[in-house]
Amino acid sequence: MTASQYTAVNAPNLSVETKGRTLAYRSIGSGTPIVLCARFRGNMDIWDPAFLDGLAANGFRVITFDYSGIGLSTGEKSMHPMSLAQDAADLIEALDISRAVISGWSLGGLAAQVVVAAHPQRISHAVLIGTVPAGPNVKGAEQLFYDTAVIPNYTLEDQTILFFEPKSAESRAAAKRSVDRIAQRKEGLSNPVPLDWAKENLGDKPKSPLFPADPVLDAMKATNIPILHIGGDHDIIFPVENWYALNQVLPTLHLLTFPSSGHGPQHQYPEAVARHIATFVETTPLE
Repeated sequence: MTASQYTAVNAPNLSVETKGRTLAYRSIGSGTPIVLCARFRGNMDIWDPAFLDGLAANGFRVITFDYSGIGLSTGEKSMHPMSLAQDAADLIEALDISRAVISGWSLGGLAAQVVVAAHPQRISHAVLIGTVPAGPNVKGAEQLFYDTAVIPNYTLEDQTILFFEPKSAESRAAAKRSVDRIAQRKEGLSNPVPLDWAKENLGDKPKSPLFPADPVLDAMKATNIPILHIGGDHDIIFPVENWYALNQVLPTLHLLTFPSSGHGPQHQYPEAVARHIATFVETTPLE
């Protein structure tokens, strides 16, 4: 089978050797490459198959991967956005991709912004999901995230709190559907992120900024790379208000906010988010 014949549930684990470590990845679909950087405690298995398959159906070659030292990748693990961005950039280079859409969810969105700043020659578009811009925040995270994110094994209720909108019956139903879809993959699973290490890196309370504004924010202020942020209207870790505060500051920024949703809008509205991303890429060419 070719990559275009696989789905997110049955895509094989692949790997490349680059700069002294092995980066594990999966690839489905064909067309414009989009590289997805995972969230906190994330490996290749955390993505909703409906979202990945939706991207593939909309003309993307969808590439998910494990950061260095995480999951099935080797090397030294880190939670610093600079290191995670280097993983993404090295993977793009190793796969001989001239230009890719860089995307990232939550912590992965921080990494994606660093890729835009440090490796613009490799990037055509940036799609940021449920993340925060570099620099000080106008609205901070809720303590509820820090209390829930370090629970050893997420229950459906934990995932609803973290990634959806518990106050909405529709969002709760979407959470159940998404969790069930993710559970469909049974073979070739990636190794979980070590919890103690993750807790140590996260901390136990909100902080601002999460990483310094310079030079990442300065680069985004000057870039010609189209940037799309997709968020939920009640994100308990990275409120969308932080992006709206940068209206008329980031010249290529597009903002899309979904109602009655939380930190993972691409899991609540997988097909819609995939289609919006495709439209964004198709209609906002790199100048």
